Amino acid sequence: MTRAVVLVSGGLDSATVLALARRDGHACHALSLDYGQRHRVELQAAARVAEALGAVEHRTMALDIGWMGGSALTDAAIPVPNAPAAGIPLTYVPARNTIFLAVALGWAEVLGARDIYIGANAVDYSGYPDCRPEFLAAFERVANLATRAGVEGDGFRVQAPLVALSKAEIIRTGLDLGVDYGLTLSCYDPDPDGRACGQCDACRLRSRGFAAAGSPDPTRYRPGVRPPA
Repeated sequence: MTRAVVLVSGGLDSATVLALARRDGHACHALSLDYGQRHRVELQAAARVAEALGAVEHRTMALDIGWMGGSALTDAAIPVPNAPAAGIPLTYVPARNTIFLAVALGWAEVLGARDIYIGANAVDYSGYPDCRPEFLAAFERVANLATRAGVEGDGFRVQAPLVALSKAEIIRTGLDLGVDYGLTLSCYDPDPDGRACGQCDACRLRSRGFAAAGSPDPTRYRPGVRPPA
């Protein structure tokens, strides 16, 4: 059985990707990053997801990039937006996926894994530049230029199977593979118990995805919060 490194945030997309990597026949090594995110309760969801979907191991790496600021997800002085905005949103974290993939690449080379899975999506998403197919293809080229495995001809593949799917299509795919989305957390501003705010962009995209998929939304919301329309 081949090995794969799968980036697992604890959210809906990464859970689906882990299920797809397992379906593809890989022994899945799940990797989560504790990067200084305000919503670090998502790491508990990542652990639940990794166990439920049969990862052979799950590592959580502490790599604080929050000191940089510049994002509502890492800087307490920047409120998490509760309404869509034009352009790249304040929840964009500078260089996050570049850093995540670089860490995954190093671990993959040590493990002898040649597939790195990431839940990037460029359809129903918040407009992050590091979720686009062009970025993922460019990183794959870098991976094969910058590593011994790549230079010796045994290169890496960056697998982003959700990149062209709508949120509803992602949810249907995961349900077909037995993903329990009640274990996941997508909210950017949850409370300490992991209950969703119902206002942020991630909550809106998730709620609309379940509605479009015709499936009940298992999200736990804060008391008094209604699911977003």
